[in-house]
Amino acid sequence: MVEELDEKESGGLNLPFYLGVVRRRHMLFLIPLLVGWFAVWGTSWLLPARYRSSTLILVEQPTMPKDYVTPNVNDDLQERLQSITQQILSRTRLLHIIEQVNLYGDPRSRMTEDEKIDRLRKDIEIELVHNAQNEVSAFNVYFSSRDPRVAQQVTSELTNLFITKNLEVRQQQSEGTTKFLEDQLETARQALSEQEEKIRQFKGQHVGELPAQLSSNLQILAGLQSQLQTEEDALNTAKQQRVYLETLVNQYRTMQSSARVPANGTAPVGLPSLDAELDRLKAQLADLSSHYTDKHPDVRKLKDQIAKTEKMRGQMIAGLQTTDAGHPDAATVDAADVRDGSPMVQLQGQLRANRVEVANRERGIAELKAKVGEYQSRLNQEPVREQQLSDLTRGYDQSKANYDALLKKKNDSAMATSMELLQQGERFRILDPPSLPTKPDFPNRLKFCGIGLGVGLVLGTLVAGAFEFLDDRIHDEKELQKLLPVPVMSEIPALVNPADARKERQRLWLGWATAALVSATILVGSAISYLRG
Repeated sequence: MVEELDEKESGGLNLPFYLGVVRRRHMLFLIPLLVGWFAVWGTSWLLPARYRSSTLILVEQPTMPKDYVTPNVNDDLQERLQSITQQILSRTRLLHIIEQVNLYGDPRSRMTEDEKIDRLRKDIEIELVHNAQNEVSAFNVYFSSRDPRVAQQVTSELTNLFITKNLEVRQQQSEGTTKFLEDQLETARQALSEQEEKIRQFKGQHVGELPAQLSSNLQILAGLQSQLQTEEDALNTAKQQRVYLETLVNQYRTMQSSARVPANGTAPVGLPSLDAELDRLKAQLADLSSHYTDKHPDVRKLKDQIAKTEKMRGQMIAGLQTTDAGHPDAATVDAADVRDGSPMVQLQGQLRANRVEVANRERGIAELKAKVGEYQSRLNQEPVREQQLSDLTRGYDQSKANYDALLKKKNDSAMATSMELLQQGERFRILDPPSLPTKPDFPNRLKFCGIGLGVGLVLGTLVAGAFEFLDDRIHDEKELQKLLPVPVMSEIPALVNPADARKERQRLWLGWATAALVSATILVGSAISYLRG
């Protein structure tokens, strides 16, 4: 039963065995521990110290709301920062900083310019700060140097370069955008002018045939047709008047040849025709008066014609009466025919006037028919002109829309450029000025102290374990029992004399003192690393 219990205990953690190893090998553990720790910790004091200066630059949004002025630069701040960083880390700018601050000017170092530039690029670090929306709200600029003041000075130079370069880049991008839009606007203006010139020439070449003039053409055509109808009616009336006047002239001549009034006292032969003409003219006047006023040209003309006819009738009756009373001969009658104001002369004058009127009206009707044909031709050409003008107008509308859109964009871009020139756009502001480091950033001696402690523990464990593994002596009765082929019946306790006991106590005290010394040394080193590290 006891043997089974011992076997179970041997399968787990053998604490007495490890305690025995500590008692036997504690010096082989403590000395490598101290040596390993001191080697790493001492190395941290031998390495050259490098101081790290930092500054925090806040990205301020434009003071003008975007609803009023839309920025015309790249909104991707991270991409713009990368571009600005590449420009700042260019060879020319870094050489200027190296010469200005006299970086890496140690006479013992024989670094070339390219090596100095590569070294400076490695010493510069930029860290972006994102907000809750994963947008860049700020960024840190770090620079490491052996001299804390040099680190602060270089960080200040880099900060000024970032602020200045950002303003310069934004202004250049804004002005470039505005210039591009101005060029595009000028191109669009020229295209629009060409379209306007084409439309102007088209309208000039087809005056009266355009769709916008359709209603006016229809009205003019209707007026011309009405006027043509009126002229044709007037021409028919004039022709009828001519026939009537010719009949009167013939009748008057016949009446003069008879040279007397009939014995039965009836009216002359021409008077009934004259009375019939007066009745016709009066009926026509009554018809016109029912449609037009007395100031209408046709009404006034008809009244004049009635007055002339009535006067002619009166003169004819008076002439006949004079002829009948005196019984003149034929020569006297002929002389009366040529007398001014005689009915025959008036009839012949009216006949000539009537012929002139007929010719004028025929000429006017021909002209009206030509105009009617012209306007009908215009109306026939209107669908073709409408299609042609629609094609021209479509290109003009597209050019006009493009021009208006570019004009709006150009005005917005010009306003955004003015905002950038006034430095009212997005800009960088120093939130934390470049710091003057008081402790070196590298090496971190407190961290080196912890690393040294870990190295010492590993080294002490390896040394103590190696000596324990190479030691072939038996220090435990269980190991002895494993080597014996027969079970152990009894054990003889160790016989310790006073001298051995004293040596054992001295060895124990020496171990505790060494452990205390090692612990105290590590604690003091850690405190020094923390305070001066």
